Formats: sequence, structure tokens, C-alpha cells
Amino acid sequence: MMASRALKLVWKMKNTLILFCTPFLLLPLPLVIGSKEAGCAYVVVLMAVYWCTEVLPLAVTALLPAVLFPLFRIMESKDVCMQYLKDTNMLFLGGLMVAVAVEHWNLHKRIALRVLLLVGVRPALLMLGFMGVTAFLSMWISNTATTAMMVPIVQAVLEQLNNTAQQEQSSIPETEEKSTEKQPESPGEEKVVLNGDNFSMESDPEEHSREAEERLKMSKGLTLCVCYAASIGGTATLTGTGPNLVLMGQMSQLFPDNPDIINFASWFGFAFPNMIIMLTLAWLWLQIVFLGINFKKTWGCGTVKTEKEIAAYNVIKEEHRSLGPMTFGELSVLALFILLVVLWFTRDPGFVDGWATRFFNADKEFVTDATVAVFVAALLFVFPSKPPRLCFWRTESFDTVPQQESGPTPALLTWKVTQKKMPWSIILLLGGGFALAKGSEISGLSKWLGDQMSPLQSIPPWAIAIVICLMIATFTECTSNVATATLFLPILASMSQSIGVNPLYVMVPCTLSASFAFMLPVATPPNAIVFSYGYLKVSDMAKTGIVMNIIGILSITLAINSWGRAIFSLDTFPSWANTTDV
Repeated sequence: MMASRALKLVWKMKNTLILFCTPFLLLPLPLVIGSKEAGCAYVVVLMAVYWCTEVLPLAVTALLPAVLFPLFRIMESKDVCMQYLKDTNMLFLGGLMVAVAVEHWNLHKRIALRVLLLVGVRPALLMLGFMGVTAFLSMWISNTATTAMMVPIVQAVLEQLNNTAQQEQSSIPETEEKSTEKQPESPGEEKVVLNGDNFSMESDPEEHSREAEERLKMSKGLTLCVCYAASIGGTATLTGTGPNLVLMGQMSQLFPDNPDIINFASWFGFAFPNMIIMLTLAWLWLQIVFLGINFKKTWGCGTVKTEKEIAAYNVIKEEHRSLGPMTFGELSVLALFILLVVLWFTRDPGFVDGWATRFFNADKEFVTDATVAVFVAALLFVFPSKPPRLCFWRTESFDTVPQQESGPTPALLTWKVTQKKMPWSIILLLGGGFALAKGSEISGLSKWLGDQMSPLQSIPPWAIAIVICLMIATFTECTSNVATATLFLPILASMSQSIGVNPLYVMVPCTLSASFAFMLPVATPPNAIVFSYGYLKVSDMAKTGIVMNIIGILSITLAINSWGRAIFSLDTFPSWANTTDV
């Protein structure tokens, strides 16, 4: 009894114990060894423990290098602080502002509903529509915001499907009264003839139970597909998820001579096909588990829609109608969003000179993807949300709300909205990762770790990539994807130098695998949002998610060993990766 109470007390105080005991337990590392490498290792391990257990907010843990690196004489304070707002952070900041504007004007919801109306409402196609829309939106706005917007739409459709099914069942007794004939009853036999067919009353409970089970399976499948698609979709663009930006920042910091090999266009060319393959395989897997494969029913032309499908279609149509016509503000945000994407793609396509080189007649590093993101984000605070009065083309269809007689027209995005919706903690988390990588490099910890891994030279690179994917996919189930990428990328970069492999061969699989947290509700916010609706059990997510992890690892292995080789020139150890002599 006393032991049980003691364990409960320890469990209640576990965060406090981890917070205060971990620094003291790790103190022998810098005190006994006394080198810069040991001091940096102390900081890395301490931050890893705090990030994994989340005893402090992730962003607060990311600030520890600003205190500990000067304390251990690893870096000067001014040099550490400079790592917290680098070019990559500005790229993320600008991209997030555009995403906030898209979300603020409900443009993402309009796009989602329009696509769902085009795809159709047969269960398999409905799942495909939800996955496609969620993945596309997650490429540009945060996966959490995308999931939070999509799941209520899924919920509304499911409620309509379930209500229609219950109405159909409750209408059976009325039909029986109108169109049944009682046959002469014989002992031990009770039958009802319904429209000329024998209908066994005893089979009703089994039939109802089976239909209820099918409805629950569909509910699980449609909700799970949203969180999976949100995680997969974010991998396709640099700004889609944090680990991608960590990779870009670490590449520019650890390998300053690299020729801007990771930019928006090159990453999209590699990651987008991988996203399509993963989405397709995930859709097929979820169909097998929750809907059953029936291609004739899914793709059959001319099939009459059931009452359930018509009801679901009407729900989506009503949601879309409630948005009203597109306003001037929505059109303006859409135009700026398209401008941002076009400028990103054409700045440095790789196969030809981009506009940054041609127009500015300078090195492409003078204008980066961050320049474009900040430029378009600034325009959001300049352009008005309503058409100017002097424009002859201004009509009421563009402006459903009457213009106020006094006061200036608000801009497309205001700082108040930005402050409220911007996830500022991610920027600090990225900065903490860059500080950690710089400290590891200066202290010599990265080189020491790389030297310890030199025996891996005997293993083929593709096998190393698979092992890394397995390790990262497991680790990211327990901690933040950004923290996972931050901890492992510098180590893998050093390892690649020691064994003479192109750093991207191991860093890219690590980056993608960090986003594949499919198994647990706590692994990522989209999983938690979906789990909160009550359809899923932890076992459902674990059993489905482990296959999703296998799908992800196989897709990454295919991508990195096929078109990834051509895009990133992975067959050679590049000169920019040899920083040991510098």
C-alpha cells in the first residue's frame, strides 16, 4: 500500500523531477571530461531529454543554448543569439503570414468544399477527395490548421450519413404495415411476407449490428485519412512543415559552400512525387481496412446515387453555399498566394537561370526564397481588403458588407490577426536547432560523433538510409518532428562526411521520416485532433499507423534511390561537403 502511494506521488511529480534532476545527473559529463565537446554534449543531451518529455515548452527549451553555450565557453553570447533569426527563419515567417491570410479569409475552406463537390460522395471517392484536399492545403498552411478545418466537415458529412441510415431503418415498420400480408401461422413458425419476399424478423438485429459496424468503420477511415494526409502533404514543400526548413537551415550552416542545392523548386521536384505515391498507397490501405475494395462500386459510371450519398452531397453543397460569392479580399489573397508560388518556382529552377540571376545580374544568394516570402507577406499589409472607391469595376458582388463612410479600409492582413494566429514558438524552435548545430560544429562534437560512425563505410548507403528511416520514424512518435530533425541532422551530416557519402543521402530520408508520426494520438497535433472526436481507439491508430510507417519508409527508399539521385547528384561525394580542411 505504501509503495503504491509512493509510486503515485512520484508519477505526479515526474515533470518536476525530470526538470531538476536531469541537469545534476548529467553534470559529471562536463566536469569530469572538461572539454568543449563534453560541454556541448551536456547541452545536447539535456535539450533532448527536455524535448522528449516536454517538461518545458519546446520553444523555451530551444532558448537554452543562449544561456549554456556562453557558460561552457563554447560560443560567445552574441554569436549564439545570431543563430535565432537566420534566412530560413525569415522564409518560415513570410510563408506563415501568407498561410495566416489564407486561413483568415476562409480561402482554404472554399477550395476544400469546391474540390469535394467535384470528386463525388461515394465512400472511397469521398475519402480520396478528403485526402487530396487536406494534403494540398497542408503544403501551404500548417497541418494543425488544415486538420482543424477539415475534421468538422468530415464530421458533418458523417452525421448526415448516419442520420439518413437511421431514418431508413426507422421507416421499415411503416412499410411493413402498408405492404405485408400475414400468412397462416403454424406452430413454431413466424414469417412476414414483404413485397412478395420472405423476410425473417429474427435477422433484423444482426443486420442492424452489421450496418452500425460498417458506419463506425467508415467514420474511423474518413477521420484517419485527414490526419494522415495532413502529415504527408506537409512534406511536399519547404514551408509545409518544420523539418524541411530545419534541413535547409542546417545545410546552409554546416555546408556553407553548397550551391543552394535545397530550395523551393528542387525540394518540390523531389518531395511532391513521393507525396503522391504515399497518398495513393495510404488511400488503398485505408480502403482495405475500413471500406473494403470494390472498384466497380467506386468507379462505376452511371450508378444511381443512394440516399446517403445524396444527403452527404447536400451537406457539402450547403457548406459551400453558406460561404457566399468570393469577396474582393479572397480574390486578392488568392492572387498574392499564386504570385508567391510562381516566384518561388522561378527564382532558381535549376535547369535554367531564374529571374533572380537574370534581373539582378548577381549571385543567386543575394535573393533567396526568404526574400520572396517576406515581399509577398508585406504586400498583405498594403493591399486593401475592399476595392477602392475610384475603381469603375467595383460592384456589390465583390463587397457584401457595406463600406463604412468613415475610417480607412483595412488591409488584407492586420498585425492583430497575425499576432493571434502566428505560431511564434516554431521560429524559436528552429533558431534553437541552428544554435545547437553551430555549437556542435565549433566545439568539435560533430566531428567526434562522425568519427565514431566511420565503421559504417562497409554498409551500402541505401541500407543506411533504411535504418535511419526506421530509427527516426520510431523516435518521432514520442517527440516533436522539428525537435527530432534538429537533434539528428547535424549528427547524420558528420556521419556522411566520415564515411564519404553525399550528406543529402542520409539527411533527406531523416527529414521526411520526422513527419511520419502515424501511430499515436500524442505523436502530432493532427492525430490528437482526430482522436478527440471519439471514433478511434489507440489500438486503431497503432495497427493502421505501423503499416503507414512501412509505406513511408518504402516510398522514401524508392524516391532517394531513383529521381532523388538525379536531382541532388547523390552518386558522388561533393566538394562542398568536405569541410574538414577548412
